[in-house]
Amino acid sequence: MPPLTFFRRAGCSAIAACLLLGIGLAPASALDDSQRKEFEAVIHDYLLKNPEVIQEAIVELQKRQAAAEANQRDQALASLKPLIFESPRGAVVGNPNGDVTLVEFFDYNCGYCRHALADLVKLTQEDPKLKVILKEFPVLGPGSVEAAQVAVGVRMVAPDKYFAFHQKLLGGRGQANKDKALAAAKEAGVDMTALAKAMADPEVNATLQESMKIADALGIDGTPSYVAGDSVIVGAVGHDQLKSAIDSVRSCGKTQC
Repeated sequence: MPPLTFFRRAGCSAIAACLLLGIGLAPASALDDSQRKEFEAVIHDYLLKNPEVIQEAIVELQKRQAAAEANQRDQALASLKPLIFESPRGAVVGNPNGDVTLVEFFDYNCGYCRHALADLVKLTQEDPKLKVILKEFPVLGPGSVEAAQVAVGVRMVAPDKYFAFHQKLLGGRGQANKDKALAAAKEAGVDMTALAKAMADPEVNATLQESMKIADALGIDGTPSYVAGDSVIVGAVGHDQLKSAIDSVRSCGKTQC
Protein backbone atom coordinates (compact mmCIF):
# COMPACT_ATOMS: atom_id res chain seq x y z
CA MET A 1 0.00 0.00 0.00
CA PRO A 2 1.44 3.44 -0.90
CA PRO A 3 2.45 5.37 2.23
CA LEU A 4 0.11 8.31 1.64
CA THR A 5 -2.85 5.99 1.14
CA PHE A 6 -1.91 4.30 4.42
CA PHE A 7 -1.94 7.65 6.23
CA ARG A 8 -5.34 8.57 4.86
CA ARG A 9 -6.83 5.24 5.94
CA ALA A 10 -4.97 4.92 9.26
CA GLY A 11 -6.17 8.20 10.72
CA CYS A 12 -4.69 10.47 13.38
CA SER A 13 -3.54 7.81 15.84
CA ALA A 14 -1.18 6.21 13.35
CA ILE A 15 0.26 9.57 12.32
CA ALA A 16 0.76 10.55 15.97
CA ALA A 17 2.53 7.30 16.73
CA CYS A 18 4.87 7.77 13.79
CA LEU A 19 5.61 11.36 14.79
CA LEU A 20 6.29 10.52 18.41
CA LEU A 21 8.33 7.40 17.79
CA GLY A 22 10.15 8.66 14.75
CA ILE A 23 9.15 5.66 12.66
CA GLY A 24 9.04 6.22 8.89
CA LEU A 25 6.65 4.19 6.77
CA ALA A 26 8.91 4.45 3.76
CA PRO A 27 12.41 5.77 3.07
CA ALA A 28 12.46 9.38 1.89
CA SER A 29 14.16 8.21 -1.29
CA ALA A 30 11.06 6.14 -2.13
CA LEU A 31 8.97 9.28 -2.59
CA ASP A 32 9.09 11.49 -5.64
CA ASP A 33 8.77 15.27 -5.32
CA SER A 34 5.01 15.24 -5.70
CA GLN A 35 4.56 12.50 -3.11
CA ARG A 36 6.94 14.22 -0.71
CA LYS A 37 5.01 17.48 -0.92
CA GLU A 38 1.75 15.64 -0.37
CA PHE A 39 3.26 13.78 2.56
CA GLU A 40 4.47 17.02 4.14
CA ALA A 41 1.04 18.58 3.61
CA VAL A 42 -0.62 15.69 5.44
CA ILE A 43 1.73 16.09 8.40
CA HIS A 44 1.31 19.87 8.35
CA ASP A 45 -2.48 19.64 8.42
CA TYR A 46 -2.44 17.01 11.14
CA LEU A 47 -0.22 19.11 13.41
CA LEU A 48 -2.39 22.18 12.93
CA LYS A 49 -5.45 20.18 13.90
CA ASN A 50 -3.69 18.35 16.75
CA PRO A 51 -1.03 20.74 18.16
CA GLU A 52 -1.02 18.87 21.47
CA VAL A 53 1.04 16.19 19.72
CA ILE A 54 3.98 18.60 19.57
CA GLN A 55 3.75 19.18 23.31
CA GLU A 56 3.58 15.43 23.93
CA ALA A 57 6.64 14.92 21.75
CA ILE A 58 8.56 17.63 23.62
CA VAL A 59 7.66 16.08 26.98
CA GLU A 60 8.79 12.68 25.76
CA LEU A 61 12.04 14.14 24.44
CA GLN A 62 12.69 15.85 27.77
CA LYS A 63 12.09 12.57 29.61
CA ARG A 64 14.57 10.76 27.38
CA GLN A 65 17.15 13.53 27.76
CA ALA A 66 16.75 13.53 31.55
CA ALA A 67 17.14 9.76 31.65
CA ALA A 68 20.27 9.95 29.48
CA GLU A 69 21.75 12.68 31.68
CA ALA A 70 20.97 10.71 34.84
CA ASN A 71 22.62 7.62 33.38
CA GLN A 72 25.69 9.64 32.39
CA ARG A 73 25.85 11.17 35.87
CA ASP A 74 25.58 7.74 37.52
CA GLN A 75 28.45 6.44 35.39
CA ALA A 76 30.56 9.49 36.20
CA LEU A 77 29.87 9.12 39.93
CA ALA A 78 30.98 5.50 39.81
CA SER A 79 34.16 6.16 37.86
CA LEU A 80 35.17 9.33 39.73
CA LYS A 81 34.23 8.19 43.23
CA PRO A 82 37.85 8.09 44.52
CA LEU A 83 38.51 11.58 43.15
CA ILE A 84 35.29 12.97 44.61
CA PHE A 85 35.52 11.48 48.09
CA GLU A 86 39.23 10.74 48.64
CA SER A 87 41.25 13.42 46.84
CA PRO A 88 43.61 15.28 49.18
CA ARG A 89 42.73 18.47 47.31
CA GLY A 90 39.42 18.89 49.12
CA ALA A 91 39.15 20.89 52.34
CA VAL A 92 37.81 18.64 55.11
CA VAL A 93 35.35 19.97 57.70
CA GLY A 94 33.72 18.04 60.50
CA ASN A 95 34.89 14.53 61.34
CA PRO A 96 37.71 13.49 58.96
CA ASN A 97 36.91 9.86 59.82
CA GLY A 98 33.16 10.26 59.55
CA ASP A 99 30.94 7.43 58.39
CA VAL A 100 29.11 9.63 55.85
CA THR A 101 30.69 12.17 53.51
CA LEU A 102 28.95 15.22 52.06
CA VAL A 103 30.79 17.01 49.26
CA GLU A 104 29.91 20.63 48.44
CA PHE A 105 30.87 22.56 45.30
CA PHE A 106 30.67 26.29 46.03
CA ASP A 107 31.62 29.75 44.83
CA TYR A 108 32.56 32.56 47.21
CA ASN A 109 30.38 34.98 45.23
CA CYS A 110 27.33 32.75 45.25
CA GLY A 111 24.50 34.26 47.27
CA TYR A 112 22.80 30.89 47.64
CA CYS A 113 26.06 29.46 49.02
CA ARG A 114 26.03 32.18 51.66
CA HIS A 115 22.53 31.16 52.73
CA ALA A 116 23.54 27.48 52.68
CA LEU A 117 26.55 28.11 54.94
CA ALA A 118 24.31 28.14 58.03
CA ASP A 119 22.92 24.73 57.01
CA LEU A 120 26.43 23.32 56.71
CA VAL A 121 27.52 24.69 60.07
CA LYS A 122 24.43 23.27 61.75
CA LEU A 123 24.93 19.85 60.14
CA THR A 124 28.53 19.58 61.34
CA GLN A 125 27.56 20.69 64.84
CA GLU A 126 24.68 18.26 65.27
CA ASP A 127 26.28 15.26 63.53
CA PRO A 128 29.67 14.29 65.00
CA LYS A 129 30.01 11.46 62.46
CA LEU A 130 29.65 13.67 59.39
CA LYS A 131 32.60 14.40 57.12
CA VAL A 132 32.26 17.38 54.78
CA ILE A 133 34.53 18.04 51.82
CA LEU A 134 34.52 21.55 50.38
CA LYS A 135 35.53 21.95 46.75
CA GLU A 136 36.13 25.41 45.32
CA PHE A 137 34.15 25.80 42.10
CA PRO A 138 34.68 29.42 40.97
CA VAL A 139 32.22 29.97 38.14
CA LEU A 140 31.05 33.53 38.81
CA GLY A 141 33.88 35.57 37.41
CA PRO A 142 37.51 36.62 38.01
CA GLY A 143 36.89 37.64 41.62
CA SER A 144 35.63 34.15 42.37
CA VAL A 145 38.75 32.62 40.84
CA GLU A 146 41.00 34.90 42.89
CA ALA A 147 39.16 34.06 46.11
CA ALA A 148 39.32 30.34 45.32
CA GLN A 149 43.07 30.53 44.72
CA VAL A 150 43.56 32.11 48.14
CA ALA A 151 41.29 29.47 49.69
CA VAL A 152 43.34 26.63 48.21
CA GLY A 153 46.48 28.25 49.57
CA VAL A 154 44.90 28.48 53.02
CA ARG A 155 43.99 24.80 52.87
CA MET A 156 47.59 23.95 51.92
CA VAL A 157 49.33 25.89 54.70
CA ALA A 158 46.72 26.00 57.48
CA PRO A 159 44.06 23.32 57.09
CA ASP A 160 43.04 23.78 60.73
CA LYS A 161 42.16 27.42 60.00
CA TYR A 162 40.41 26.78 56.68
CA PHE A 163 36.84 26.60 57.96
CA ALA A 164 37.23 29.79 60.01
CA PHE A 165 38.57 31.50 56.89
CA HIS A 166 35.80 29.97 54.79
CA GLN A 167 33.07 31.31 57.07
CA LYS A 168 34.60 34.78 57.25
CA LEU A 169 34.94 35.11 53.48
CA LEU A 170 31.69 33.44 52.47
CA GLY A 171 29.75 35.21 55.18
CA GLY A 172 31.20 38.62 54.38
CA ARG A 173 29.52 41.43 52.48
CA GLY A 174 30.18 42.45 48.91
CA GLN A 175 31.97 40.67 46.10
CA ALA A 176 34.77 38.28 47.06
CA ASN A 177 38.14 38.76 45.40
CA LYS A 178 41.83 38.37 46.19
CA ASP A 179 42.03 41.32 48.59
CA LYS A 180 38.99 40.27 50.60
CA ALA A 181 40.18 36.66 50.68
CA LEU A 182 43.60 37.69 51.95
CA ALA A 183 41.98 39.87 54.60
CA ALA A 184 39.82 36.92 55.72
CA ALA A 185 42.90 34.69 55.85
CA LYS A 186 44.76 37.19 58.00
CA GLU A 187 41.79 37.56 60.31
CA ALA A 188 41.64 33.75 60.64
CA GLY A 189 45.28 33.72 61.80
CA VAL A 190 46.92 32.29 58.68
CA ASP A 191 50.66 32.85 58.21
CA MET A 192 50.57 35.34 55.34
CA THR A 193 54.17 34.71 54.24
CA ALA A 194 53.53 30.99 53.95
CA LEU A 195 50.25 31.70 52.18
CA ALA A 196 51.92 33.90 49.56
CA LYS A 197 54.42 31.13 48.85
CA ALA A 198 51.70 28.50 48.61
CA MET A 199 49.67 30.59 46.18
CA ALA A 200 52.59 30.52 43.73
CA ASP A 201 52.53 26.72 43.75
CA PRO A 202 51.10 25.06 40.58
CA GLU A 203 49.08 22.89 42.96
CA VAL A 204 46.63 25.77 43.41
CA ASN A 205 45.45 25.77 39.81
CA ALA A 206 45.67 21.97 39.67
CA THR A 207 43.19 21.85 42.54
CA LEU A 208 40.73 24.14 40.78
CA GLN A 209 41.10 22.21 37.52
CA GLU A 210 40.30 18.99 39.39
CA SER A 211 37.09 20.51 40.74
CA MET A 212 36.13 21.68 37.26
CA LYS A 213 36.80 18.22 35.83
CA ILE A 214 34.57 16.53 38.40
CA ALA A 215 31.81 19.12 38.05
CA ASP A 216 31.84 18.83 34.27
CA ALA A 217 31.61 15.04 34.39
CA LEU A 218 28.69 15.22 36.83
CA GLY A 219 26.87 17.90 34.88
CA ILE A 220 27.21 20.42 37.71
CA ASP A 221 26.99 23.98 36.42
CA GLY A 222 25.74 25.90 39.44
CA THR A 223 26.41 26.40 43.12
CA PRO A 224 25.89 25.18 45.68
CA SER A 225 25.81 21.57 44.53
CA TYR A 226 26.37 18.54 46.69
CA VAL A 227 27.36 14.91 46.28
CA ALA A 228 26.18 12.38 48.84
CA GLY A 229 26.16 8.64 48.41
CA ASP A 230 24.90 7.88 44.92
CA SER A 231 23.39 11.27 44.16
CA VAL A 232 24.10 14.83 43.08
CA ILE A 233 21.96 17.38 44.90
CA VAL A 234 21.68 20.69 43.08
CA GLY A 235 20.88 23.97 44.78
CA ALA A 236 20.48 25.37 48.27
CA VAL A 237 17.95 22.73 49.25
CA GLY A 238 18.09 23.53 52.96
CA HIS A 239 19.15 21.80 56.16
CA ASP A 240 16.29 19.31 56.37
CA GLN A 241 16.74 17.87 52.88
CA LEU A 242 20.49 17.55 53.33
CA LYS A 243 20.03 15.89 56.72
CA SER A 244 17.52 13.47 55.21
CA ALA A 245 19.98 12.56 52.47
CA ILE A 246 22.78 12.07 55.00
CA ASP A 247 20.61 9.88 57.22
CA SER A 248 19.61 7.74 54.23
CA VAL A 249 23.22 7.31 53.11
CA ARG A 250 24.11 6.25 56.63
CA SER A 251 21.23 3.76 56.61
CA CYS A 252 21.50 2.18 53.15
CA GLY A 253 24.29 3.87 51.21
CA LYS A 254 21.84 5.84 49.05
CA THR A 255 20.13 9.18 49.42
CA GLN A 256 16.76 7.45 49.02
CA CYS A 257 16.42 4.04 50.66
